[in-house]
Amino acid sequence: RCVEVFYIYFHAGRVEEPYVSITKKRQMPKDGYSEEIEKEVGQAEGKLCTHRSAFSRASVIQAFLGSAPQLTLQLYICVLQQEITAARSIFMVLSLLSIVYGALRCNILAIKIKYDDYDVSVKPAAYLCIFMWRSFEIATRVTVLVLFSSVLQIWTLPVVLVNFFGFFFYPWILFWQSKSPFPENIEKALSRVGTTIVLCLLTFLYAGINMFCWSAVQVKLNDPDLINKSQNWYRLTVYYMLRFIENAFLLLMWYIYKTDIYLYVCAPLLVLQLLIGYCMAVLFMLVFYQFCHPCKKLFSSSISEGLLSCFKFLCFICKPPKSTVLTDKAEVKSLENTDEAWSSSKTIDSQKGNPHHSVSSNA
Repeated sequence: RCVEVFYIYFHAGRVEEPYVSITKKRQMPKDGYSEEIEKEVGQAEGKLCTHRSAFSRASVIQAFLGSAPQLTLQLYICVLQQEITAARSIFMVLSLLSIVYGALRCNILAIKIKYDDYDVSVKPAAYLCIFMWRSFEIATRVTVLVLFSSVLQIWTLPVVLVNFFGFFFYPWILFWQSKSPFPENIEKALSRVGTTIVLCLLTFLYAGINMFCWSAVQVKLNDPDLINKSQNWYRLTVYYMLRFIENAFLLLMWYIYKTDIYLYVCAPLLVLQLLIGYCMAVLFMLVFYQFCHPCKKLFSSSISEGLLSCFKFLCFICKPPKSTVLTDKAEVKSLENTDEAWSSSKTIDSQKGNPHHSVSSNA
């Protein structure tokens, strides 16, 4: 692909192309109106766009199936050896930047896939918010996994497998619940077995991404494009709440079972820093979706409204039923009435037992 890209780029414009294709894109709505723009795309430009999309997808694959395990392993070795060499630190920084870049490309791909009919232009502020969001999220997640695995090696594999297979089977469970026919239009040359292998590889990548960060591209197997194009704030909220709880639990286990290699580490401060770092990632995510998203005008509801409705829903679930509350109130009231009746009867009995005292009191 690289060779073909350079060949097309340096030979573009020298020979007149036999045909061009016309693409139609809509502008972002301004004052409620959206204009449609036609653009001629030559054969060379179309091939370059195809290769660019392939490079973007390859960077995502390389980031989460290559750099993410590599960064986790290198940091784990540094923790056990209690030493960080210059070469290893350089490679860890490069791996982290590779993962952050892959996550950033995943966000941009999700935007372009969901809003394919619109002419999307991402501003530098949006890139900065995504970069900070993904940097905090991935760095804290990798650090938490390494700390936990350094003291509880036996339980590392169950934690990883539960996370991985949970996200791997989640799109398949939704597909089976929808009772949709098996997707046959992925590639005409593929058989049913080949299509199944492709879908398994897609969900494998989806699970690998969600192990370390939120996957902006949500897999939907019963959709012709295999991508969920709706903006689901509930799923986003549930993911970050569960991930925060999981990180806090893993840090608690590390704090309880930490060994002598962390003798000179202020454990409470480290736990606090990691939890604050993850909260910073959530904060930059909220800023991105609320202010910097290039297609925020197309949202049916903003991120603040979506989170507010999610919290109301969670409060409604946690709130006890109304009948139970009324029953409790009735029981409390009946107990109060019983106490009052008992005290009044006690007063009457005492007055009956001491007639002289009552006469003197009346006098």
